[in-house]
Amino acid sequence: MIDEAALRAAIEQVTEPEIHRSLGDLGMVKELAVAGDTVRMVVALPVPGGSLTPQLESDLTTAAMAIDGVAAASVEFTAMTDEERAQLTATLKGGSDAREVTISNRTRVLTIASGKGGVGKSSVTTNLGVALAENGKTVGIIDADVWGFSIPKMLGIDRPPSVVDQMIMPPEAHGVRAISMDYFVQPDQAVIWRGPMLHKALEQFLVDAYWGDIDYLLIDMPPGTGDIAISMSQFLPRAQALLVTTPQPTAQRVAKRAALMAAKVNQEVLGVVENMSWFTGDDGKRYQIFGAGGGQQLSEELNVPLLGQVPLLPAMREGADSGIPVAIAAPESDAAAAFRDLAERVDDLKPRIRSHPELIIS
Repeated sequence: MIDEAALRAAIEQVTEPEIHRSLGDLGMVKELAVAGDTVRMVVALPVPGGSLTPQLESDLTTAAMAIDGVAAASVEFTAMTDEERAQLTATLKGGSDAREVTISNRTRVLTIASGKGGVGKSSVTTNLGVALAENGKTVGIIDADVWGFSIPKMLGIDRPPSVVDQMIMPPEAHGVRAISMDYFVQPDQAVIWRGPMLHKALEQFLVDAYWGDIDYLLIDMPPGTGDIAISMSQFLPRAQALLVTTPQPTAQRVAKRAALMAAKVNQEVLGVVENMSWFTGDDGKRYQIFGAGGGQQLSEELNVPLLGQVPLLPAMREGADSGIPVAIAAPESDAAAAFRDLAERVDDLKPRIRSHPELIIS
């Protein structure tokens, strides 16, 4: 005899792969029938025919077959009604109809910033996100570089987000969820927007996207300290800033402007990451192609720690083009080790309760 209570509990504990909540929480199990040693399940989907439906079917079958006495299991999918989708949206929003940021109070928000482009903010954001996910953290990324979006490509995300009753479900790869203008703009289009439209786009990424109770939300910031930086400081006043520079003194001086911006909005600067620190040749020697000391100098000027130095590595460039982060493409490399160490150091640096009078802008 099959223990039907145990069977239902197992089925309802299965996680919906896009929403990352259990089917029981979401009320998606519509029918569970037992005939002898055979189980039949009917599950209502908010968006039928999604690319993750086969994964959900496999997870349901595995859960059912793990129960004693079950010899066969089948899954049927149906579509939620309009009322059921509205109820699902209300559940995800905690019962509130208000348009407000869907970030949990326990989520740590990090802006990955610099005063200039070309220092590798997107690469650092992507690989830090993957390293945090490998440490068991739930991670989301907002690609706030509305003009120069690149995060989905770097993560290897090849599908658009699902939309449930006007709520956007960020797609996931390598354990990291991401939202970006890349999903909404044709390849032959350019985003030519000014302040109000940029502000509205960022609001949608924070209000209309469902993030849930994630551990980390990383914001890949555009270069400079303009409209987007101002909007983000208004939307996420408790965010911490991670500054990215290269060893080059010119890059270090420009990156300092992002710290000035953080100080203006009373945002804590967590530390500095120096990217492209060196290249190791076939002879085993380190070559400092972009100079040396920029990251250390910036950290000393700001009185914050230098949290990591990331070397140049062909696998990082190749991985950014093919959607395979360096932790997966070259897990034994110095670069992968640098991001693992950075993830651990970031996780150890808990947010301060008050503002940061120790931050010195000289």
